[in-house]
Amino acid sequence: MEGVVAVAVHTEGLNGYPQECKQTEDLTSGHSKCTTILNGLTPGNGIKDNGNLNGNPYLKTVPISALKQNGLLQSLAAGGNQTKTEEVSLEVERAQEEWDALESIQPVFSEDLTPSPLISFNEALQHFQTSDLGDLLKNIQPTIRRTGFAAITHFLFGPPRLHKDLVEERDLVFAIAQCSLDNGQSVHMRVLQTIYRKLTCTRADCPRYGPHWENVGFQGADPATDLRGTGFLGLMHTLYFVMDPEILPLAREIYKLSQHSVQNFPFCVMSINMTRIALHALREEVLSKECNRRQQVVAVLNDFYVATFLYLYQLWKSQQKTISDSGHVLKEVELFAKKNPKQILKRLEGYLKERRAGTGHRTSPDTLSHSNPSPGDTASRAGSQGGKEDKEMNFTGVCELPPEMEGEARLI
Repeated sequence: MEGVVAVAVHTEGLNGYPQECKQTEDLTSGHSKCTTILNGLTPGNGIKDNGNLNGNPYLKTVPISALKQNGLLQSLAAGGNQTKTEEVSLEVERAQEEWDALESIQPVFSEDLTPSPLISFNEALQHFQTSDLGDLLKNIQPTIRRTGFAAITHFLFGPPRLHKDLVEERDLVFAIAQCSLDNGQSVHMRVLQTIYRKLTCTRADCPRYGPHWENVGFQGADPATDLRGTGFLGLMHTLYFVMDPEILPLAREIYKLSQHSVQNFPFCVMSINMTRIALHALREEVLSKECNRRQQVVAVLNDFYVATFLYLYQLWKSQQKTISDSGHVLKEVELFAKKNPKQILKRLEGYLKERRAGTGHRTSPDTLSHSNPSPGDTASRAGSQGGKEDKEMNFTGVCELPPEMEGEARLI
């Protein structure tokens, strides 16, 4: 059998170029020979042997045209281009990912959002009537604790006691006043949204937190911080004010005055103060006679709240009061309301009767205020001019007030 067997041995030359020694063996003769291949070329095949360099037979001069065919240079050149290509590919991939992310964001318009349904006062009240308020009822103080001579005097000359069948309803009122605003309760959130939407005449819900709450008279981004004095009852009374169609026009008149450039005041904070006054009147049993007559507690308290707010509105507008007068005005309103509960309720009844007859718009707040002047009008004017201590609003909580401080009125 005849043939030639070729064996290739790869080594590296001193010049850094790979060299290949191919050994061929003739099977017929048994002789073998070694052929050197330099840079992929065999000497004599396009490479001139110009002599040995440094005595090494493999270090010979190579023309540039031959170097262009060098495999190592070609691989290095290809590798450099590949690195640049990979970098460009990574940038393209990142840009594509960012673009895909932008495409996945869909704009949402306010009209596409479904607003929460408005809630009535009765629906909100039913929520508390069916809730377990046992823990809150343990901490309420529905009446003032009197001892000694004060207890005897109150028993003999004070207002009548509340009928026993109305005690449970009265205690519910004070339990609601102990309840805080809960973001997890849908009823609580609906009450808050209803108040905002009815006052601002908007249809869409507003965010739970934000400066927009200051537009309706809260003092910050979270209305819950203003409820520490009256609890959720403060919101319940405001809800009643804006959801009763008969008294809603009055609520908007007061709200309009609260936005006045000079006579402005925080509407919802002032409303909470009216709730505080009403709670004091109920605790001091000032409203017991009227509650017994009507066999109701919540309804009487609601009317007393609105009547007190109406009286403050008439006083504030007719006497050109400003926020710096709030301390004196609140004290005067509270003293007059608690001393004359029947009269202040009749003022509300007369106001609503005139509106039903279509003459409410002709009745000036000045006329209403001066037709029944309060005993403290003169003192209020003098105090608002000379007193510096009432230039700032003071804050307190009705549930934290000791009985002896309940005669004081301040903007909470």
